[in-house]
Amino acid sequence: MPYETKKIMLDKAKGLLPRIRNAIYEPIAALTVSAWVTKEPVPYSERTSGVYMNVKPGDKWGNLWDCAWFRFEGCVPESAAGKKVVLLIDVNGELCLVDNEGSPYQGLTNINSEFDFSLGLPGKRVVDVSESAAGESIHLWADAGCNDLFGKYRSGTLKEADIAICNDETRRLYYDFEVLLELAEQVPDASARKDRVIQSLYESALVLEVINEETVATAREILGKQLAKRGGDPTVTVSAIGHAHMDLAWLWPIRETIRKGARTFSTVLRNMEKYPDYVFGASQPQLYQWMKEYYPTLYEQIKERVKEGRWEVQGAMWVEPDTNISGGEALVRQILYGKKFFQEEFGQEMKVLWLPDVFGYNASLPQLLKKSGVDYMMTQKLSWSVYNTHPHHSFHWEGIDGSKVLAHLPPEDTYNSPGAPRSLAKIESHYLDRNVSEHALMLFGIGDGGGGPGEEHLERLAREHNLLGLPPVVQESSLSFFEKLAQEGPRFQTYRGELYLEKHQGTLTSQARNKWYNRKMEKSLRELEFAASLALALGEQAYPSEELDEIWKEVLLYQFHDILPGSSITRVFDESLARYEILHTRVAEMIEQTYANVAGLSGIAGGQAVVVNSLPWEREERVERNGVQYAVKVPSMGFIALSEELRSNENDNRELHADEASLENRNLRVAFAPDGSILSIYDKVAGRESIEAGKKANVLTIYHDKGDAWDFPRDYRDTIAGTMQLESAAASIQGSNAVLVQTYRYGESSMEQRIVLAEDGTTIRFETKVDWQESEKMLRTSFPVSVMSEQVNCEIQFGYLKRPTTRNTMVEFVRDEICAHQYIDLSQPDYGVALLSDSKYGYSAERNVLDMNLLRSPGYPDPACDRAEHKFVYAIYPHQGDFVQAKVYRKGYELNTPLTVVQSDSAETATGRSDLRSLIQIDNPDVMVEAVKKAEDSEHLIIRLYEASGTRAKAKVNFGLTCAAIEETDLLENPIALLQEKSSSAALTFQPFEIKTLRIKWNA
Repeated sequence: MPYETKKIMLDKAKGLLPRIRNAIYEPIAALTVSAWVTKEPVPYSERTSGVYMNVKPGDKWGNLWDCAWFRFEGCVPESAAGKKVVLLIDVNGELCLVDNEGSPYQGLTNINSEFDFSLGLPGKRVVDVSESAAGESIHLWADAGCNDLFGKYRSGTLKEADIAICNDETRRLYYDFEVLLELAEQVPDASARKDRVIQSLYESALVLEVINEETVATAREILGKQLAKRGGDPTVTVSAIGHAHMDLAWLWPIRETIRKGARTFSTVLRNMEKYPDYVFGASQPQLYQWMKEYYPTLYEQIKERVKEGRWEVQGAMWVEPDTNISGGEALVRQILYGKKFFQEEFGQEMKVLWLPDVFGYNASLPQLLKKSGVDYMMTQKLSWSVYNTHPHHSFHWEGIDGSKVLAHLPPEDTYNSPGAPRSLAKIESHYLDRNVSEHALMLFGIGDGGGGPGEEHLERLAREHNLLGLPPVVQESSLSFFEKLAQEGPRFQTYRGELYLEKHQGTLTSQARNKWYNRKMEKSLRELEFAASLALALGEQAYPSEELDEIWKEVLLYQFHDILPGSSITRVFDESLARYEILHTRVAEMIEQTYANVAGLSGIAGGQAVVVNSLPWEREERVERNGVQYAVKVPSMGFIALSEELRSNENDNRELHADEASLENRNLRVAFAPDGSILSIYDKVAGRESIEAGKKANVLTIYHDKGDAWDFPRDYRDTIAGTMQLESAAASIQGSNAVLVQTYRYGESSMEQRIVLAEDGTTIRFETKVDWQESEKMLRTSFPVSVMSEQVNCEIQFGYLKRPTTRNTMVEFVRDEICAHQYIDLSQPDYGVALLSDSKYGYSAERNVLDMNLLRSPGYPDPACDRAEHKFVYAIYPHQGDFVQAKVYRKGYELNTPLTVVQSDSAETATGRSDLRSLIQIDNPDVMVEAVKKAEDSEHLIIRLYEASGTRAKAKVNFGLTCAAIEETDLLENPIALLQEKSSSAALTFQPFEIKTLRIKWNA
């Protein structure tokens, strides 16, 4: 007699699985449910302050983002005596049960929450009551949000609230069955292992025609023989750690993230009580800081698990930030504040950068990590690339300066692993470096919206630990995994340069106002720290450390990878923009107050204006004060009193010309077409044209953009919607500037560009205001220049990248939209043209065309994205020589860091040092000072410098005062070497793009 076919046996087993699941819980009584509903969260002490309602299953209790305190009451029936009893609760929202003091106890999630169901079911609805019931009374409070894991509205109605018996052996059988079913699908077809597993499943299914205590026991005995079979010597061992990637804002506001943290972390603690092998990790000090502030009891419980070694604090940054747009010093502060928090709070030295979900990784990061004591990096986002597959899962990542870190991408290509047999099989089969590595990482749990691992993940892993047919899996920390991986390090390949994600290029432009504020805050904080440091050098005793820390941390929060990139809901940006405005205003006030104090300390008489230059080179520029323009020469990182006379109008205007068709000074002549675009930029000094003959520049082109906040169509150039139409133009000479003001309109949108050419200027400024009211459109400007180069020079944090202007390969083809900060430049050895910006990050450079993405207005997830008033500045800089010879990076800094003019305070004589006018001077033009600040934990001054041109450089740094000691430190301000004692200077040698941090102590 032949055997039954394997397909029929498997189908029978699969059909049985839902029946087993439905037999686990048996509702026996309903809970009484009350709710007090509010629009925003209220604390436990105010839990009855909302609108009261009695709620039954099917009753609506809220709308999207409503909050409520629920009260669940009942009594376990006598019929359940001695049995395992649980509660089944689903409010069609997120819920956090609390203890008698109001501290989070356990998180629950609606069963119909949005999630990728191929990874598993996201809901959590089961609450343990008793292993052996004895008539318990139920009195529970819970804090609810009327939203699912992904912020979606799911009817706002109570679905269930029941007391139920849990048939625990049936529950265990369910996971036995599920794991073996998947195992049968993963092992090779022509194998005895597969046939034996299928046979066991089939025999169990025959037994379970009726599911009762006896048949469940028999089926478990049959399946147990297959679950007991162990694997042999492993080829790949999987290190698994529980995870709950939490976006600090995305499809929900920041306030909901705080509560998501409480729900997720309390669930982790409950599961750790039930599963002794469970190891969990979570990143982002900002999230822990919120737990400390809002839920101190929960926080202390977390600290105990960290001390025990079962909870891993992860990551080396304050949040998981965007690393394309965030500035260099901001990324340093992410690491500085992040590592400092974990060290102070948990005694943990962070060695792993944890960035599973950011949208590309800038090529300066390896150096920042190595100089901060971070040796490893984990991400998986590169698996999202569309056209090309990243060649490695384990590799050495090398940055622009030559620094390397060991990087790992979990081969399952997700941070939401179900921890199932298919997960382990995929890791083994997809691991690109399995030929040289025996270790891979798995992150299991429900993430993005939080929630973390559930019972199902931990039950599966318990059965899979060393199950024949799968690679073995062990639960351990990510640091333990990386330490094992590092032993294999010599065999791994090296990947140099940026880790470019072939998706989400729209995030370089979406939510332009947030990006504008981010750039302004980065530059303003640099200015404030320099001002406060200058005051210290002049004898001031106070430094605003505490307020600076608070402001920095909030700015770092808004650099989170769904806020700064512009990929969150409307409310997130309404709230961040409101806070940005307050922060920006406050920092501007502090800068003015501090510089006024500097003037008084240095002896500049009250009533005089002071001009301050925070950049490390002397600047000869024009400044305006009370409507009057002055020519000034301000020393490197220093200041002067504004006492020079105004130059005469005759001298100012002698080489300036302005009319509707042209602007001209002694260096440049700009010709405009009747439509407002540029026909020519003639470099009078070089004697050559900067714009390609026959082409127009600064054509303000509008494209159809049917994408979302993350992505726009790759072929957008083929879908031109039109151009901004010139309505008027007015030219004038304004002091030492030739100015052309153009107004444009398209559809419901309007634009004003004030095009400025200064008398001595070598750049053309486009001071732009836009009232943008278009939907699903993208606004760009482009400059076809008379320069040909196969590479474009793009400023990134602490240096630059050369990227191809060709489209010869698929890699080049897909990297059309690229990120740059203050400049992008095309150069030949003898000549070049740079495009500068004060707040734009999305560029394209193909052949000889420099193109900048100005605005875009997708409809999701914020339907109002950038339909607002904007202001920004960009500039064109034609130059002789290549971009290094022309010091293009300085032009970028000058555009973003104008001279500061303030009124001195009332002091008539110096109260500090009257001989100090320049704090720092550097004799090498390729060395930039990125930050000057007070040390975190001492009275020293910290100075951060870097080599900006990609050359080996020697530089002498002179200080305005004699220093008791000059030391070199790492980025965390830990001393590395003593450079000088009792000296006012230090000699430094830089490798290309090297960052150096100095710590100096003034003589008393």
